[in-house]
Amino acid sequence: MEVAVTKDVEVRVESFFVQETEHNGKQGYQFAYRVQLKNLGATPVQLISRHWIITDSSGDVKEVRGAGVVGEQPRLGPGESYEYMSGSLLESPVGTMEGTYQMHDHLGESFDVTIPRFQLVVASKMN
Repeated sequence: MEVAVTKDVEVRVESFFVQETEHNGKQGYQFAYRVQLKNLGATPVQLISRHWIITDSSGDVKEVRGAGVVGEQPRLGPGESYEYMSGSLLESPVGTMEGTYQMHDHLGESFDVTIPRFQLVVASKMN
C-alpha cells in the first residue's frame, strides 16, 4: 500500500491484478485499485476532480482527467474518510499510476493532493 499526505489529506492506494483480457484485438491486463482519502485537518475539504498519469512498461503514457471519482465529489469533514474502487486496463503486464486530486478547502480555495505512485503488476511478472 502506498501513502501520501498533502495539506492534511491522506491518500492510501492499493492495487490488484484482476485478469488477462483482449481489448481491441490486443492482449490486455485488467487491474483494480482501492483508494482511501482521509481528512487529517480541522476543517472540511471536498474532492473536485482527478488527474491520473498511467504508464505501462513499454513507456506509453496516458493521462485521464475528470470531475470527481466514480461519479462523486465527496466532502470530508475533520477526521472523515472516503473509500472507492476503480480500475485500469494496460496493454502490458507491468505499469504505474500516479496523479493528483484537486480539492477545495472550507473557504473554496483550490489545492492539489498527491496520489502516490503505485505499481500495477501481474503477480507472475514480479521479481
